[in-house]
Amino acid sequence: MKLLVLSASTGGGHDMRAYALSNWWNKLGGLSHVYHPLENTFVGYKFGCTLYNLIQKKIPRFHSLYFRFLEIANLHRNPRKIIGAPTYIETCRAFNPDLIVSMHAHLNHGYFQLVKVNLAQKVPFTVYCGELADGVGFSKHWVNPQNDLFIGPYEEGVSAAHRRGMPTDRTLVGGPLLREEFYLAWEDEYKPDILSKYGLDDSKPIFLLGTGANGVNRHQKVIRAMKCSDIDGQVVALCGSNQRTYEEVSRIPSTSNLIIKALPKIEACSMVELLNTSSWILARPGAGLTTEAIVTGCPVIFDLSGGCMPQERNNLNFWHQRTGDLITSASPNQLVNIIRSGRKISRLKIPLESSPRVLLDGLTNLIR
Repeated sequence: MKLLVLSASTGGGHDMRAYALSNWWNKLGGLSHVYHPLENTFVGYKFGCTLYNLIQKKIPRFHSLYFRFLEIANLHRNPRKIIGAPTYIETCRAFNPDLIVSMHAHLNHGYFQLVKVNLAQKVPFTVYCGELADGVGFSKHWVNPQNDLFIGPYEEGVSAAHRRGMPTDRTLVGGPLLREEFYLAWEDEYKPDILSKYGLDDSKPIFLLGTGANGVNRHQKVIRAMKCSDIDGQVVALCGSNQRTYEEVSRIPSTSNLIIKALPKIEACSMVELLNTSSWILARPGAGLTTEAIVTGCPVIFDLSGGCMPQERNNLNFWHQRTGDLITSASPNQLVNIIRSGRKISRLKIPLESSPRVLLDGLTNLIR
């Protein structure tokens, strides 16, 4: 069984889910390929992805305008207007998939029609939408009633698709789609080994500073504010692919109160370990990292410095609906005040099964 996964590098969640699905499919004995039509067919579309990531990194609140433009422009809904379509069609023909899964809202209308018209055999076309719930950032482009199946991680996201016209008999609550390490059972007895691995002290709380795949964070300002306020604890700053941030944080000296650890890009197993041992994580409310916190039960302070993207609102809605609480920080000083207040940081834990079995069964059933 050959699976073609369509993705885009806007943010980090789409690719995280795309490669996670690819790996799970290969474990089933199938063959998979992840392809980025926007980045590999037309330089203008590639620029749009780069612009998306730049806005996310520099001025998140500006995404309200960019998101509204994309909702109205309908750039990829008409197959006849898609630039670079021959390259996309040739890629699909060369791989000759038995099933196509789109991980991105803009890849399941015009790109679906191009496959439908230009491939010799009928290929089931599915969408996996990582949005956790409905909200102002739930794009209308996620929903194409002609697709064979719409899959979401939780009921709230699937219900949002129903409200936008997706037939209920072609939807599936498939559960989260994460890297394999998140499905392994966690035991508290692992904690001493984890603390030793990262040089951490069990007597001090661990504060985890998260980062997006594109290095979106405010680590330096946060750490300096915590140092100036004599916060007692251990800061583990995840720097991802942002080498500059890693080097700058590494140069900030620890104090007797605040121990500082900077980590470059880490493997999934390390992310699981840190989420399970930290007192809380400060992170943007992206779907990927929010879901990872949910399945591990790590408390979250949502970082809204620079404003909130429409897509992030969906995930904040999910958290608030499920917990009745929502703690956000728009500045380092506000974070310090939250820590000093002693307020309990809300957590939400929805355990995973040993594999995304429901999702994988739903996909394989389309081929049979």
